[in-house]
Amino acid sequence: MSAKELQDFNIKGFQQDLMDWYENNKRDLPWRRTSDPYKIWVSEIMLQQTKVDTVIPYFNRFIARFPTPQALADAEEQAVLKEWEGLGYYSRAKNFQHAVREVVASYDGVVPNNPDELGALKGIGPYTKGAILSIAFNQPVPAVDGNVMRVFSRILQIEENIAMQRVKKKFEEYVKQFVPTDRPSVFNQAVMELGALVCIPKTPQCLLCPVQSHCKAFRAGLERTLPVKSKDRKKKIIPYVVLLIKNKNNEYAVEKRSATGLLANMWQFLMVPIDEIGMDHIEHWVYGEYGLKIKLKGKKEKLKHVFSHLVWELDIYEAKLMEENKANDLLFKSKEEMELLPFSVSHSKIKELITE
Repeated sequence: MSAKELQDFNIKGFQQDLMDWYENNKRDLPWRRTSDPYKIWVSEIMLQQTKVDTVIPYFNRFIARFPTPQALADAEEQAVLKEWEGLGYYSRAKNFQHAVREVVASYDGVVPNNPDELGALKGIGPYTKGAILSIAFNQPVPAVDGNVMRVFSRILQIEENIAMQRVKKKFEEYVKQFVPTDRPSVFNQAVMELGALVCIPKTPQCLLCPVQSHCKAFRAGLERTLPVKSKDRKKKIIPYVVLLIKNKNNEYAVEKRSATGLLANMWQFLMVPIDEIGMDHIEHWVYGEYGLKIKLKGKKEKLKHVFSHLVWELDIYEAKLMEENKANDLLFKSKEEMELLPFSVSHSKIKELITE
């Protein structure tokens, strides 16, 4: 980016207008009532890819259950995943606990305020590092995520593709020039709030914007075409059959996913890709590693779950073992026992179906 974007730009006026608006209009969010770096860290991890309204109850429950780094470090992973159940992107929870255990082991449970030490912790990228350093420690560093890039692409009329890594780096360097040394916490949160409430993706509320007079995109009539971002790749669709197998004790067959890969260590009902069995044999086949002959009794529901990179299409069937003596090869849990296990979002919905 060249100096032309900042030519004649009133940075101090922009800062003042934005922070004045924020102080008078900011939402009352639980993580804004504290400067505890651990709690701010929790909020930033939860807010990745997740809406604020969804995060609030999870944040409150998580902090109540694990109020300190030591409490989280001492917890069983399954207990942490259970508190995360429904938020999705479960690797966030595992990486977070891994990083917190390192904080306990290496820094006596005190979140480091050194940029290099903080940035070396697992799951902490440039944005999360900037957010913690500025909000918790009041250090004048930028915190640049997609929302912040959207705001500044409009304010400065930057027409480069924000999906490109080199452009993201440029935004970090640019935003750094805007962060005031005396109130970095307020400024960074103000930019985030502007992006969440006013400078929204498709229909920016320009008539309500406190910094409209500073916005180059608004003056040029480009506020709806910026930022420039390459379109997401088409997601791969994988159809599955989910099996609701019940034993004589009214317990259901469940399994724990692999310790690595997608939804690692989460729980689910038995499921198999339709491609592995073929539609011609869908009512009677041998189930995977268990070698079980299974017959479908009736279709109960169809669900779709969208991940960032793929889509699960789930056909849910009540199913029966053709060889009852093979039931010992499966793990059965009662509805009460299942409530204690961390299920992924899609299988939590299936769990609700059988408890209705």
